Amino acid sequence: METPDDLYYTKEHCWVKEEGDQVRWGITDFAQSELGDVIFVEFPAVGEKVNRGERIGDVESIKTVSNLYAPLTGTVIAVNTALNKSPEFINQSPYGDGWICLMQPDSSEDIGGLLDVAQYIELIQAGQ
Repeated sequence: METPDDLYYTKEHCWVKEEGDQVRWGITDFAQSELGDVIFVEFPAVGEKVNRGERIGDVESIKTVSNLYAPLTGTVIAVNTALNKSPEFINQSPYGDGWICLMQPDSSEDIGGLLDVAQYIELIQAGQ
């Protein structure tokens, strides 16, 4: 299981990467492996204002449907529409081509409330 140490994580198994004053996020390698083969992604709308922890979409796999929760409060500025044709990118490259959303957070300070890699690995090992 891959857990890059330059990312932030949520308890809902999303990763967050700072890119200047924006953040890119998706689901973690752990999450995609638990879901199995991803077959559909429901995105938030571009331009939508979302609140941290708010349900903003779903990821559907052959096993189940899992909710997507906003990792931060802010505005959605892009979604990875390549996943419409190739949802398997989430399984193949969860931290690369499988990204889900690009956001403009309201405050960069909110990132400090996310988990670092050690905290995220501890969360997984605790079975949460």
